[in-house]
Amino acid sequence: MTFKNIILFFSVISFSSIFAQKDGYWDKERATTKEFLVSAHDRLIVNTEDLPVGTTEIVYRITLLDKNQEISNSLVSVLKAIPDPTGISQGSAGAVFLMSKISGDDQCTYSIFTTNENAKKYAADGKIDKACFSQSEPVSKDAKRLSIDKSSCIKENTPVIWFGFESKNWLLSQKIVLEVVPWVDVKLNRGWNQDNKNEIISLCKTSTMAQKMANSDDFCVCILEKIMKQYRYTEFQKLLAIEKTKVYKDFGNACYKDADISKNVFNDLRTQAAVLIKSQKYNEAIPKLTTIINEGKATALDYSSIGYCYLLTKQYAKALKFLKDGEKVDDTELMVKLNLAHTYLITDDYSAAKAIYKQYKTQNVTDNLSWADKTKADFEVFKKAGLPSKDFDNILKLFK
Repeated sequence: MTFKNIILFFSVISFSSIFAQKDGYWDKERATTKEFLVSAHDRLIVNTEDLPVGTTEIVYRITLLDKNQEISNSLVSVLKAIPDPTGISQGSAGAVFLMSKISGDDQCTYSIFTTNENAKKYAADGKIDKACFSQSEPVSKDAKRLSIDKSSCIKENTPVIWFGFESKNWLLSQKIVLEVVPWVDVKLNRGWNQDNKNEIISLCKTSTMAQKMANSDDFCVCILEKIMKQYRYTEFQKLLAIEKTKVYKDFGNACYKDADISKNVFNDLRTQAAVLIKSQKYNEAIPKLTTIINEGKATALDYSSIGYCYLLTKQYAKALKFLKDGEKVDDTELMVKLNLAHTYLITDDYSAAKAIYKQYKTQNVTDNLSWADKTKADFEVFKKAGLPSKDFDNILKLFK
């Protein structure tokens, strides 16, 4: 290695260590090191050891040795100096560093396959059309990095890969050393690939909690993240059905109470209730609003809405109760006051109703809707619903 390459090597390693470290490790326990003979002008296929779950890249080294030669430094020991695979392929230093210091005079070509069937076909006919990578120029040594984002040889959860070698000797067998070291992504090592994640999300969306929400994406992602943190995929799959149900319930409750998710959930329920009220489906709106109230997240407007629904379904005692609760939350909310006046009027407490109608008759219940106009609109709804109407006209006279 020249002085220039030495300087470049240390620059690359230092830079990648500081700025480009990935969350993973070289798995030396499941590295492949195989030494074998290939007969003259023959082909041979060799498989790697089982690649660990979460393998996103590999580094391999091929060295052809003369009869009595031995590899001085294993690939595993070489990679200890490179904490991150990106340091390997930045410039020439990484490639030089990975190369064996020795090799013989023999040469071979090689190809890489992702299935045993394709590898066997290559051994039989020498065709490389099914190879994911092929080195067609004979070499005495070679070293490369293959990553999941740049090579079809490495796929998500690839269990094993096959190397096919063809000797370029005409007379003598040649000795080849194959070394393969996998880089394991810590997160993927837990077994949670895209399909597994989608499985959890799909199950979550069928849950009772999720179906109450207009958009359950954040809720289900929250459950997924908690499950992924607690369990490896294989561990989660081994749980009994009753245990999985409890996991979903416990994590669902925790996610349901998350501030941001909870806010979205209750806003969704309010939106759903408002649509149902507009469609005059008051009985269907009541459970939506009840959920908000029971969870302790109700505003004065929520109490006003449920009071209005109970009033339209002629459940007057409940209407009165919830509207009075709404006054306790915000005594200045005029929608509560108006629905309270309506309830008094319809339940024949005319004097109490008149006092409220008269007190607020010059104000707006919202920024662009007057108390008087809202009262008139509500009375029309009440008439169509068949609510008592003998005093409606007397109240409307107050606004003239």
